[in-house]
Amino acid sequence: MLNTGLLKILIQSSLGVVFLTAVNVAAPSASLAQRQPVSQIPPTTTPAASAPIDTNYTLGGGDLIRVNVFEVPEYTGEYQIPPGGSINLPLIGSVSVLGLTTEQAADEIAQRYARFLKRPLISVNLLSPRPINIFVAGEVTRPGAYTLSLQGGAGNNPGVQYPTVLAALTTAQGVTLAADVTQVQLRRKLGRSGEQTVTLNLKDLIQTGRIGQDITLRDGDTIVVPTATTFNVAEARNLFSANFAADPSKPRTVAIIGEVNRPGSYLVTAGSTTGGEGGAAGTGLPTLTRAIQLAGGITAQADIRGLKLRRPTRTGSEQTIDVNLWQLLQSGDVNQDVLVQDGDTIVVPTATEINPAEATQLASTTLSPTSIQVGVVGEVKKPGTVELKPNSSLNQALLAAGGFNDARAKSGAVDLIRLNPNGSVTKRVVQIDFSQGINEKTNPILRNNDVVVVSRNGTARTGDTLGVLFNPIGAVFGILRTILTGF
Repeated sequence: MLNTGLLKILIQSSLGVVFLTAVNVAAPSASLAQRQPVSQIPPTTTPAASAPIDTNYTLGGGDLIRVNVFEVPEYTGEYQIPPGGSINLPLIGSVSVLGLTTEQAADEIAQRYARFLKRPLISVNLLSPRPINIFVAGEVTRPGAYTLSLQGGAGNNPGVQYPTVLAALTTAQGVTLAADVTQVQLRRKLGRSGEQTVTLNLKDLIQTGRIGQDITLRDGDTIVVPTATTFNVAEARNLFSANFAADPSKPRTVAIIGEVNRPGSYLVTAGSTTGGEGGAAGTGLPTLTRAIQLAGGITAQADIRGLKLRRPTRTGSEQTIDVNLWQLLQSGDVNQDVLVQDGDTIVVPTATEINPAEATQLASTTLSPTSIQVGVVGEVKKPGTVELKPNSSLNQALLAAGGFNDARAKSGAVDLIRLNPNGSVTKRVVQIDFSQGINEKTNPILRNNDVVVVSRNGTARTGDTLGVLFNPIGAVFGILRTILTGF
């Protein structure tokens, strides 16, 4: 027959094993719902020199825990862990549990109680986890520190759901278009010292739906979204449509310079677009062509094959993206219509050579304004401002003004006055030949606000001069005539 004291110890030991097992299963840090299975993380997402991410929950300030001292109920109780991480327990005093798992905390407390209790059986249960404090850095709209709330319950209700990487990126208002989402880093502290880093490929998540990339977060995690070293226009559009990208409806300020009718800074938004400065062109995204339309459309001298988009990054560097809008017009490659983001600068260069056929074709697209205004003054039949289609020529402007005033116009040449984008004014003499097509020498393409001056011919100048000389004499004869007829 067994000794009564020995039997009691065996029963306590057996019950303690069962109790510990039950507590650990119930605790959120040890439940399957809270663990990120290592098997779900593809080997390609983890650097060769690092192990899979540690998903164990570690205690910290704000956690509510229950410390169970088996068969000593007066030592059992609930404790809110203070910011310093130390709880004050009966008999043994202050014990630091900061950075420990619930199992490690139980072992630490058991060692302290072993000085006063014989074979103490201790368990620690997480009743209510603290909010998660994380930091998001790199290519996100609003980098910084964030506090994320937990969903569900804990302890008696172990269905608590921890925020994930995607939730954190969304809280930071999404990744920018300069981001490299294939190399997102998650950095996690290990216990009271050390750090572990795992690399996540969110592009794989977009393409395959493998949720293993969307790891659950723990307090103190840092997410770093790096800057892409190369830019792929097609992938950028896919990234833009992801739920962790920046809000597509948010206006973004973009500068546009070069060969557009109104260079400057513009607020580009998603929504309904306009065709040039007129008719509707449907709904659209905040794209490069929308910015061009806001700037009054391209000029006749624009080189749409060589546009540059300069994009600032979080690292202080600048991405340069080459854009070929001619490819967009010819083949319908919408990827060339790059999505813009806040701070972008669009550069529309000047063409070294103008193809008349291409110029005519461009005039009918939404890249050009619906019309331009040109002043035709001097010896024409209808002097004033005429409205022309974009890429119209000098001859077309003269015809729109009714043609030369044949009796007075100097029809061999006209003056073309142009206000340049840099604020300077140029004047050139253009020889007129209505039999010629578009060419820079005799029939150049006009820009918005150009002025064409048609001078008087020699006969008209002579007649006008004589008129000025004889007008005073004529006035005298008129006065005399009035006086004589009065008598």
